[in-house]
Amino acid sequence: MLDQILPANLFAAALVFARLGSAVMLLPGFGDSYVYARARLVLALGLTVLATPVVAPLLPALPTSPIRLMLMLGGEIAVGLFLGSIARVLLSALQVAGTVVSIELGLSAALVFNPQQQTQEAITSAFYSVAGVLIIFLTDLHHPMLKALVGSYNVFHPGADFFWGDFSDAMARATADAFRLGIEIAAPFIVLGTIFYVAVGLLSRLAPQLQILFVIQPLQIVAGLTAFAFLLVTGLEWFLERYAASFANLIGV
Repeated sequence: MLDQILPANLFAAALVFARLGSAVMLLPGFGDSYVYARARLVLALGLTVLATPVVAPLLPALPTSPIRLMLMLGGEIAVGLFLGSIARVLLSALQVAGTVVSIELGLSAALVFNPQQQTQEAITSAFYSVAGVLIIFLTDLHHPMLKALVGSYNVFHPGADFFWGDFSDAMARATADAFRLGIEIAAPFIVLGTIFYVAVGLLSRLAPQLQILFVIQPLQIVAGLTAFAFLLVTGLEWFLERYAASFANLIGV
């Protein structure tokens, strides 16, 4: 009955669109709120048209039961959301780095609007987030991400059992990797900040009558911004290398 209502070709395209479309909703740069919904839809449809002939041999046959069809589509949507969430969680390493840097620079109270998160964040955190998405596209790193979506069919077979435990473990590892990467990017600022605060503590002991806060804070901001300018490129390069490797390792492609 179902094979008379839903042709096999349409079923294959719908199955691919369920995974790729849900992933595009969350991928950095593609799924951000400032991207028009129609643009995301057109991109997802275009990817579906291109990817369906490639992954067609890996797709299951059209199920005879409507319930089985709904479960299969639901599983593909869950896989797509998982892949997009992995990329989004790894990108949050820049927010971690920016937050730590803002504390070390004394700019944690300087909040600006982050268009990606649609919320107020520290100025360095917002800058890192926007710069991260920019360099992903400038270096064509979005191409491996899109290829990974197609390659995921060799790892997560459509219609197979959904292993919630493995997915939860992968998401936990992605969160840990993102936090570790953020700390690694901000590590030079942590070292410089520690040295700076130790020096300030010694100075306050040697000259207790000095209003240390009013004297040191401008110096902290100027010196911190100078260090930020010198270390920015290195930190973003380190992010690009680790981001691509972590994404590929976590989804197994």
